[in-house]
Amino acid sequence: MPMKILICDPIDESGISRLREAGFEVDVKPNITEDQISEIIHEYDAIIVKSRVKVGREIIERGVKLKVIGRAGVGLDNIDVEAAKERGLIVLNTPEAPADSTAELTIGLILSLARMIPLADRSMKEGMWLKRRLKGWQLKGKTIGIIGLGNIGLRVARLAKAFGMKILINKRTPPDPKILEDLGAEFVSLEELLRRSDIVSLHVPLTEETKGMIGAHEISIMKDGAFIVNTSRGAVIDEEALFEALKSGKLGGAALDVYSEEPPKDLRLIKLPNVVCTPHIGAQTREAQKEVSILIAEKIIKSLTP
Repeated sequence: MPMKILICDPIDESGISRLREAGFEVDVKPNITEDQISEIIHEYDAIIVKSRVKVGREIIERGVKLKVIGRAGVGLDNIDVEAAKERGLIVLNTPEAPADSTAELTIGLILSLARMIPLADRSMKEGMWLKRRLKGWQLKGKTIGIIGLGNIGLRVARLAKAFGMKILINKRTPPDPKILEDLGAEFVSLEELLRRSDIVSLHVPLTEETKGMIGAHEISIMKDGAFIVNTSRGAVIDEEALFEALKSGKLGGAALDVYSEEPPKDLRLIKLPNVVCTPHIGAQTREAQKEVSILIAEKIIKSLTP
């Protein structure tokens, strides 16, 4: 009998077709709940999720036939990786696929802050002409501090260079000197990056080490009036500390695509006038979604094929 794969979130049809062409039986259940998954997971050899479903210990332990857990996207924070390791399961994701889309959104958010685009658009539609009020700032000559230099962070740095920005980099290990030379960037400590940057952009996975890495202390050493952009994971920033800094004017503004709770129930941060928000759309482009679907399918096929 063919091996069975359960897809728990909507993915592009191209990846589903690849799996079926490879001889797998594929069940697509885009609205399935975690409780429902627990009841049927014993039938499947692999499971594919995005960010909605959390593959916790209970699902993993009930998956007696389970061999592979696939995350169609970046990060593994919604998968109990430790429980998967205990069972000897393969855990896959596709961090390379949505990198361009997320990097482009990051720059779009920075431009939205710099030129107050959301306010300009909204006021025009309300019949107002706020030309004199809407005096923004240009990216050229500004210093951007990029925390994390993976697939997305590196692309953001290259785009920032094209805008004529000065680039500071912080990551766990020193980057290749050739990359720094190509970007005209400096590798600095987190503290130095925060002190010198006009804009801080976060591009790190959510781990025990990065959770809350930007809190009240880190914000206190940032430049007065600096801006922060987060397209990584919401929980890497202490949202209460961010709220207070934005409300007091310590920070000039923030642009957020991710939140500690999604969708967020507490809207205090989102409703601040100096915050630009999007609903976790970093990878939401046609191109990225197709690539994510094909990549996770190919990785699962490789893992399950002798």
